[in-house]
Amino acid sequence: MLEIRPNCECCDKDLPPNSTEAMICTYECTFCTACVEDILSNVCPNCGGGFMPRPIRPKTARREGVSVQHQLPSTKRVHTPYTIEELKVFGEQFKHIAPEDR
Repeated sequence: MLEIRPNCECCDKDLPPNSTEAMICTYECTFCTACVEDILSNVCPNCGGGFMPRPIRPKTARREGVSVQHQLPSTKRVHTPYTIEELKVFGEQFKHIAPEDR
């Protein structure tokens, strides 16, 4: 089950559980769409993979015990250890390779 992290690891923008701006990689590194497009070039700075929109956990349990109220999102904020310049350089190196071929 996804952690549903509460923020962008780059700019620290709040990304609540129902945010349509949250993007994740296969390891659930979480960034906002602006950072993914403008800084990261769709290259995860942690694994080198690509990003997809983070799914939104349902507010209402349509099946018993399955909703955001039953599986709470993470409250632990995560921040990248890299500078903006390091993130841009890393993304530039690999953006020409399709995520499925990285």
